[in-house]
Amino acid sequence: MARCVTGLVRPDAGTLTFGGRPLERAGRRSGELRRAIQMVFQDPRSSLNPRMTVASVIGEAWRTHPAAAPPGDREEALRRLLADVGLDGEVARRRAGELSGGQCQRVSIARALAVSPELLVCDEAVSALDVSVQAQILRLLVELRGTHRLALLFITHDLGVVRQIADRVAVMRRGVIVEEGPAEQVLGNPRHEYTRALLDAALDLDTAPEREPGAGPEPHDKGEVTA
Repeated sequence: MARCVTGLVRPDAGTLTFGGRPLERAGRRSGELRRAIQMVFQDPRSSLNPRMTVASVIGEAWRTHPAAAPPGDREEALRRLLADVGLDGEVARRRAGELSGGQCQRVSIARALAVSPELLVCDEAVSALDVSVQAQILRLLVELRGTHRLALLFITHDLGVVRQIADRVAVMRRGVIVEEGPAEQVLGNPRHEYTRALLDAALDLDTAPEREPGAGPEPHDKGEVTA
């Protein structure tokens, strides 16, 4: 579904629209529509070139979508963007391969935000991270949704995570939606047995630790967002 929405694959049947506009394959979409829908992938490390600096990663997004590139001092714009995702400006000089998993996902989010999208597709965006880092990234996404006026399409197997961020929920099993509705209804009074099974393992942002007990700080994690 995420690949269809972002235009990486063509759906076998049916139609997709966004803001009243049909969604075709990425190669056939206008530059404005390609910019409007951005994706944050599951594995933060494999979604970045480990040899590229963070500044180069963000700069590549601006070169791809020049209309969304900031006017004026781009170094200052880069510092503001990194601050938005909870990273210190000095991270801009680091290579992606030198960063922790949590930092890599923050950079991936910054890359998506760099072109001012309207929809952020998050495909299991926290499942590859430690539990404490998952909570931090989820809090960040909740904050960015408001400050950047974003819509989120958040794909996850953990409905406890969805409880913290979603307005509406669709539960899919083997490609078929088995339950759909407002988050309060689906998560508070699930009708389908598959929904109830998914609720068994829940991550609560209010109770998840900032760090695992006894663990030291995550390497290079400056400016970590907390609740």
